[in-house]
Amino acid sequence: MASIQVSSEISPLRRVVVHRPDEGIARISPKRASELLFDDIVHLPQMQEEHDVFTGILRAFLGADNVLETKDLLIGAIGADAATKEWVIDEIVDYEELPKTTKQLLMDLPDERLADVLITGYLKEEDYILFDPIPNFIFTRDIAVTVNDHVIITKPGKEARFRENYLSRFIFWSNPIFQHLKEQGRLINMNHYEEFPPSRRGEFVSLEGGDMMVINKDYLLIGHSERTSAHAIHSLRDMLFKQGVVKNVVQINIPHDRSYMHIDTIFTQINNNHIVAFKPIVVDGLGSNVEVHKSNGTSIFYSSIRDFLVNEINPNMQFILSGKGESPYQEREQWTDGCNLVAIKPGVALTYDRNPVTEKAFKKAGYNIVHARKLLADFKSGKAKPEDIENTIINLPSNELSRARGGSHCMTCPIERD
Repeated sequence: MASIQVSSEISPLRRVVVHRPDEGIARISPKRASELLFDDIVHLPQMQEEHDVFTGILRAFLGADNVLETKDLLIGAIGADAATKEWVIDEIVDYEELPKTTKQLLMDLPDERLADVLITGYLKEEDYILFDPIPNFIFTRDIAVTVNDHVIITKPGKEARFRENYLSRFIFWSNPIFQHLKEQGRLINMNHYEEFPPSRRGEFVSLEGGDMMVINKDYLLIGHSERTSAHAIHSLRDMLFKQGVVKNVVQINIPHDRSYMHIDTIFTQINNNHIVAFKPIVVDGLGSNVEVHKSNGTSIFYSSIRDFLVNEINPNMQFILSGKGESPYQEREQWTDGCNLVAIKPGVALTYDRNPVTEKAFKKAGYNIVHARKLLADFKSGKAKPEDIENTIINLPSNELSRARGGSHCMTCPIERD
């Protein structure tokens, strides 16, 4: 049985969940884009091609069998558990306010077609739209987070992501890959009302994976942001301490703004001593602060994210600044996900190819820069091997992907790291 284990943001990535942009994204109109949490309409074929380059890099480093597609996981869940299949169909029919006859229509579909319809909302052969697309499903970071040997199924803050949440709960509950988590009590579902109710003041539980980072086995960082409530953080903190999953839950308070919707939009770790960061918030502490909740009941406060990281995590931590920390470049390149990188291993990380000033900062910090297309060609020709790549930032094509407001960190849900 393969391990489900993540205790770091940078240790070698072994297995990851991704979602290839699906046909539902091609149905987003300008009037509906904001409601569906997209800032623009996109050209699907090019977006898919760019995403294929991204997953091509992941497969080269991890192996094809270790890059798991959500649709395949959903098909596995549908075939594994008839009762839960009926539950998820009931939930979606009810949530989407569909005619009751739709249930039987969905129940009768072959597994692969059903998975496709549940994701896209579209009966392709009949050219019939059942319900809205879920374009943010490409951001698999948000659906669930592996914290040490537990998986936390998150709860979205926006209604447009509710169907993603139903599908994610179904996958992690029913797919055989994750069956042992349920059996061993290592699955924490934040959608269980009994365990995660609203507060006495009516504060809701909402927490998305982009606001969670496992900085090491003892520290889980959670952003209090536009998408994640303080009540959700405190509720999860209490559950994690009760089960002994981590020793510290770090609440990172940031401005509640679309530009900084999650903490991974303003910083991500790429190496033992390197974090890519948006200077005004992370280093200068503008509109932000940090509260470290310890399992012994005490708390420590820091006036900036930098102070916390340097004083409590790593005194040698250095900060590579988006746009070199200079305006207007730092604002432009934070917006186009210059701080949002996923590390494949220490010192090797993926970013978008549209942040030239941040690229200069990487070079100054000692990193090589290579475009993903060239690297894949070098792998194919034998000029390079994945195991030999060190201290390298891999640039991804991003004309269409970047329009969705999420980078490589957002598009990955790691379930196993060394």
